[in-house]
Amino acid sequence: MNIGMGEDLTIKKLAEAVVGYKGEIVFDISKPDGTPNKLMDARRLQSLGWKVSVSLSQGLRQAYLDYLDQRTQA
Repeated sequence: MNIGMGEDLTIKKLAEAVVGYKGEIVFDISKPDGTPNKLMDARRLQSLGWKVSVSLSQGLRQAYLDYLDQRTQA
């Protein structure tokens, strides 16, 4: 299930957040930019009592560290 957190986030901010990349991110503006709005509406789920328990940056960091851990065990 893909659940949004109710906050909009640009692709650039998402890319910077994943591993703390500090280099330059260059976008090819000659290519389509995908979906204009990447905000997922979480109001319906929130009305059932669900709420975010892990921030996006925490979740991304945990997933990245898990990936690195699994990679070193292979």
